[in-house]
Amino acid sequence: MDRLTDHTKKNKIVELVTFHVGKALCGMDILTVQEINKNMNITYVPQSQDYVLGVLNLRGKIVSIIDLGRKLGLSPVKFTENSRNIIVNPKTEHIGFLVDRISDVIPAELDKIESPPTNISGVQGKFFEGVFKTEDSLIGILNVEEVLIEEEEEL
Repeated sequence: MDRLTDHTKKNKIVELVTFHVGKALCGMDILTVQEINKNMNITYVPQSQDYVLGVLNLRGKIVSIIDLGRKLGLSPVKFTENSRNIIVNPKTEHIGFLVDRISDVIPAELDKIESPPTNISGVQGKFFEGVFKTEDSLIGILNVEEVLIEEEEEL
């Protein structure tokens, strides 16, 4: 986890917002999340990448919405009543990740976060910075910065 705050380092725990993309359970550091919403008033943007669904107006700010399923090489996210946008606020622009559904916030001990297994390698593997095992699941920890860096290069 590259972007750790002093508070996280001191307590040796990171809180992960977890969410589902298809059957995959993913998570990201809660400090990277600006908000989670269900605004699906997305305006299509012509000639954009296939994973860019479009933009939405979020209280006067334009937010690009990415289908996280497509971006990760999984099946596209289906619009349902459980679908949500996870809005992250990088340095350049607001980006929203469309996910199938939100799960829990889970505290993860830093020393129990493992490197991603080799079977996640390849194009999609670079988007994960680790995995965290709970009693009944495995959470792939999304490297938000890596997703956004590639996004900026392609836009």
